[in-house]
Amino acid sequence: MLDSILKLIVADNVLHSKWLNTLSYMENAGAKKISASEHKENVNIIILKHAAEEHRHAYYLKKQISKLDDSLCKTYSNAELLSPKHTKYYLHALDIAVCRYIKAEFNLSGYGLKFAAYLFVTYAIEVRADELYPIYQNILDETRSKVNVKSIILEEEGHLQEMINQLVSFSDNWENHAAEVIKIEKAMFDNWVSALKAELPITA
Repeated sequence: MLDSILKLIVADNVLHSKWLNTLSYMENAGAKKISASEHKENVNIIILKHAAEEHRHAYYLKKQISKLDDSLCKTYSNAELLSPKHTKYYLHALDIAVCRYIKAEFNLSGYGLKFAAYLFVTYAIEVRADELYPIYQNILDETRSKVNVKSIILEEEGHLQEMINQLVSFSDNWENHAAEVIKIEKAMFDNWVSALKAELPITA
């Protein structure tokens, strides 16, 4: 379904601009979530790298809009996003749901809970990015669009491996917990995709 939705979006410059803006919003929201999870003093270089790269992805995606129409999507207002309510709720809701899961499974609180949530939420988002961006790029290639996200794909692959490395150190049983977090994320992502589909002028 995602493939057919993206084909419809890419075929229309206004929808495509809103799509890029929506991705930019989500990357920016992710960067802010990462920064919010930081300890006041014990900040490792991987966290700094992730926050910086997610901010850069948000900027890069925003800049791509000018290849379509530089008069569109100047802000993150609801009118300039696709499925704005679901878009703005998605990452926040995922964070809350994963925090509840981690609290129940690991009995963590305070910074320990924040850091564990950062690990698992970021892992789930990177798994999603590793699926979504290549599908999008294939459609961009097929339509010979001026837009491209190849640099983001490469960095997201690196992020995923970095998250796995940290999760290995965090828990011997990380894969089972990660699988549960992936289920939580999938339900929220599916709702978001359904909301995108409902917004399109033609049924995908």
